[in-house]
Amino acid sequence: MSQTLTRPVPAAPADPDPRALAERYGLSVSGRRPSLPSYVRQLWARRHFISAFSSAKLTAQYSQAKLGQLWQVVTPLLNALVYFLIFGLLLGTSRGVDDYIPFLVTGVFIFTFTQSSVLAGTRAISGNLGLVRALHFPRACLPISFCLMQLKQLLFSMGVLVVIVLAFGIAPGWSWLLAIPALCLQFVFNTGLAMIMARLGSKTPDLAQLMPFILRTWMYASGVMYSISHVTKGKDIPGFVHFLLDVNPAAIYIDLMRFALIDSFHADKLPHHVWPMALGWAVVMGLVGFVYFWKAEERYGRG
Repeated sequence: MSQTLTRPVPAAPADPDPRALAERYGLSVSGRRPSLPSYVRQLWARRHFISAFSSAKLTAQYSQAKLGQLWQVVTPLLNALVYFLIFGLLLGTSRGVDDYIPFLVTGVFIFTFTQSSVLAGTRAISGNLGLVRALHFPRACLPISFCLMQLKQLLFSMGVLVVIVLAFGIAPGWSWLLAIPALCLQFVFNTGLAMIMARLGSKTPDLAQLMPFILRTWMYASGVMYSISHVTKGKDIPGFVHFLLDVNPAAIYIDLMRFALIDSFHADKLPHHVWPMALGWAVVMGLVGFVYFWKAEERYGRG
């Protein structure tokens, strides 16, 4: 009786681990969020793109208007004129405020800087989906570029503000140099807030329709058209309301600029510890906004 010898069949090789295989050949997941230090380095490497993109957006903003770039100055001036007629003359908020027109124009210009930065940041991702989906770059370039664009626009307006201040007999002084650190701190604060709004706006585009109402309410509480210290003086206002008015970042940056440029706006009209609060708002909002935006880096432009 014959016996059939069978040779053992070797087992099929196990499927290689995709992760191990990818690591062996130096591959990584497409669109994966980089580490925070790597993300900062990528942003720094694209600093020229950020500057050029902001300049191009600023130039294109009024390219169809006959006055062109003059609208960068005309628009806030027209707003200041409207506020002067309504609040300064009709409602009498100019009473008790020295140099009211420089006071008002400074408030309008500085708050417009924050307002425009927040609105632009809200639409930074949702309004540029084609660019986000077509090219690979750190998405934080967009809100930073839009805030830089608003800073450049403010610098145009500051030239007009200086002319207005001089026209009212306010001579230049060493205090004018304080405008530089005040604007730098406000820019960092605006950028951090714009990054927060960019992430929220990327998932909820309707937020862009709601923000003008929120920002208008913020403006009315920031002393743009009136002096907060003058209005609240001698009035029975709850302590927490006083606290909110004192720590309001928009009012802080407005008051710092008024203190720097207007001689009649003395230090006693500033909140206590105003410079530490301005620095604190800039550092906290800048870091929180940057990290919050970076956390969702791989999700922008998807879905």
